Amino acid sequence: MQGKPRKAVRKRASTPMYVSPNQLTICGFESPFEQALSSTNRWVRLSSLLPWDKIVHQYDMQFKSGEGRPPISGRVVLGAVIIKHMLNLSDRETVQQIQENMFMQYFLGYSSFTNEAPFSPSLFVSIRERLSLSVINAINDIVIAHSFDKPPDKEDTNAVENMETDDDADKDVTQVNEDIGLPVKITLDLQQERVVPNAGKLLMDATVAPQNITYPTDLKLLHAARQKSEAIIDKLYNKDLHGSVKVRTYRQLAQRDFLNTAKKKSKSSKEIYRANGSQLRYLKRNLQHIDVLLEGWYASHLELPLKAKDHDYLQTIRMVYEQQFAMHSTRTHSIANRIVNIHQSHVRPIVRGKDGKKVEFGSKLQASLVNGFIVIEKLSWENFNEGQCLMDTVTAYKTRFGFYPAEVLADKIYCTRENRRRLKELNILLRAKPLGRPSKEALSNPVSPGERNPIEGKFGQAKVGYGLECIKAKLKATSESWIATITLVLNLVNLTRKGLLSLYQWILFVISGKFGRTQITLSL
Repeated sequence: MQGKPRKAVRKRASTPMYVSPNQLTICGFESPFEQALSSTNRWVRLSSLLPWDKIVHQYDMQFKSGEGRPPISGRVVLGAVIIKHMLNLSDRETVQQIQENMFMQYFLGYSSFTNEAPFSPSLFVSIRERLSLSVINAINDIVIAHSFDKPPDKEDTNAVENMETDDDADKDVTQVNEDIGLPVKITLDLQQERVVPNAGKLLMDATVAPQNITYPTDLKLLHAARQKSEAIIDKLYNKDLHGSVKVRTYRQLAQRDFLNTAKKKSKSSKEIYRANGSQLRYLKRNLQHIDVLLEGWYASHLELPLKAKDHDYLQTIRMVYEQQFAMHSTRTHSIANRIVNIHQSHVRPIVRGKDGKKVEFGSKLQASLVNGFIVIEKLSWENFNEGQCLMDTVTAYKTRFGFYPAEVLADKIYCTRENRRRLKELNILLRAKPLGRPSKEALSNPVSPGERNPIEGKFGQAKVGYGLECIKAKLKATSESWIATITLVLNLVNLTRKGLLSLYQWILFVISGKFGRTQITLSL
């Protein structure tokens, strides 16, 4: 009997075995150092665009004493700060990136590649303290002025030289400025006085730079103040001075009372009021104990075991108690100079009235935008009315460029009757909604909301791309330096995009120094 035929067995395809190659040694790894650096690299291009001598001089002015160890090169310091904020890196990551990247080292002014770090990451704190808001604004003005002082192309230079050699007739040059949007006629007359008309478009607006703090509530603020007061009591207590029995703080009961309310998803106003009152009484008792402990140290004439930072905390805690007690006793929710964080007592609530973010916690900025370059005109940790800053911004424009703007685009809050009158006296066109019932001219020539988009987009770029939405510095001075450096980086990005300026822009900004007295007129 024949058996059943066997089924054909399909052979599996053999998978190739992975063979791990031996890792090359560092000496055997080929590096591109024998090749020249690419001139199209972003750090190489930016290095050639910056006026290093002028901006480094602004930084070196902070070192007035010639004694002691010489400071680190100003170009290395400023370049590292620019790299940090342009790439939105941490302090430690910035130093490591510079240590690994030869293009960044070229940007910092190094003559050759090195594996050594430029400085310790902890030095960034001292650098931010030196680079104050005024120093960064001065560097910002230098960068903006340098962007307009660039020489034109070779053809443009020949045209200007031809204008200079012809002394028999006045030279008229008509140039359409794309940024201003007006045809401009420049008349060079060496015999007449120089008359500079209004030119350019000035945009202004305000925003808030939020700090990196937890969302503040009265209960969380009192809880943090109570915990810090307990830490100060632990430092002040001494058995020899205050006896063997330590003062009672009831910290476990206070922690339990706080958690019983804080853990609830929905809390009634009565529950919050009672919890705040409980934390206030615990904090009051701790402050009384601190006063008793301090009297013992003062009577013994010994040095207090508190550092300067602890004294600042103690002063902040006392102010928090006074403010919270006043609001709790009167059942109100607002008070002047309200503290919202004991670790950053300079932060204030800024009421904005926007959807989703009616209140922001940080500093308020009044900024202006001209030809893509942004400048911080005012920075305050207290809320202020933007309408009071319009004329100061216009005056700063005149100081910066030598003439008033031809147009001003601002929000409704800026357009008060007094500001409208003063702008009209200076022959400055205010692009905003007119007061009262609109006329036929206003209806035929409406102001588009999109005309103010550039400055709104600049704020969005700063917050989303460069960290203006969350300022991670803790001190007041370092936070201001952080914010100002972000605006500097925005201008550097804009500088790399602009390239060389047109003949009109170059003539407009340097003609007074090259040709003496001139007359510049606008032809519409």
